[in-house]
Amino acid sequence: MSTSHAYSLHHVNFPTADLKATEEWYGKVFGMTRVEPARKPTNGTMLLTRGHFDLHFRPVDKADVQTGLIHFAIEVDNWDTFLTHLDKVGVEYVEEPFRGHDMSKTGSVADPDGHRVEFTWHPDRNW
Repeated sequence: MSTSHAYSLHHVNFPTADLKATEEWYGKVFGMTRVEPARKPTNGTMLLTRGHFDLHFRPVDKADVQTGLIHFAIEVDNWDTFLTHLDKVGVEYVEEPFRGHDMSKTGSVADPDGHRVEFTWHPDRNW
């Protein structure tokens, strides 16, 4: 019997009150760019990509944006370089206290709508 396993995260979809601010922020912080699909979404959703993962943002009224425990995590390839980048572009971040035995590190930032974006680094991860 064959078993199917998840391969990778395809995309995450979030509500946003300001597509332009969101596009600029994710471009500045994570180097993401906008993708214009051949078949445009009918609900105005914007697609951003980093090449190996995508984020989708659908426009909503500011009152409909939900924040708090809603979050996702992005693996960074070099912890110190990424923190230097955040300092350079003026994005405030929080470094989480060290946890675990594998020397991994975690921190987080908030996007323009207040969504928590966790960033993590595992020194022994072989992609």
